[in-house]
Amino acid sequence: MSRLQRELKQRKPFQSVAQEALLGLMRTTDLIRRQATAFVEPHDITLQQYNVLRILRGGGTDGVPTLEVAERMVEQTPGITRLLDRLEAKGLVKRERCPKDRRQHLCWIAPSGAALLNKLDGPMAQFGEHLMKGLKHEDRTTLIRLLDALRAAHE
Repeated sequence: MSRLQRELKQRKPFQSVAQEALLGLMRTTDLIRRQATAFVEPHDITLQQYNVLRILRGGGTDGVPTLEVAERMVEQTPGITRLLDRLEAKGLVKRERCPKDRRQHLCWIAPSGAALLNKLDGPMAQFGEHLMKGLKHEDRTTLIRLLDALRAAHE
């Protein structure tokens, strides 16, 4: 009986190795997401908001168009405008209409958003190491390669 079967209290074998791999990936993703959510929640942000702040910090002084923020999200979200509304209400981002295209908004990280990310950078790096503690360096590299291959097969 595999570890996943025990965790899921499943008595019957999986229908296939592919099914077990998929369920294992989903179970692991859920575990990591819950732990990461618990990590950022004390800072009054969600994981998606944290992701937006990181994208905007990387965007520099030119600003990032709203649709590009949505495209660069780790987890795709249809509600990018609402997500930005919440961050703007918290004073963590700022938005302005693009002077060249009035239909488009440009987004920047606000000084308070940058300060929050700077505060989280070190602890988040340590947290990432904690989450990967079950894998040696070469196993992490293999995992990255395998996940890349899965995404590439579905693009």
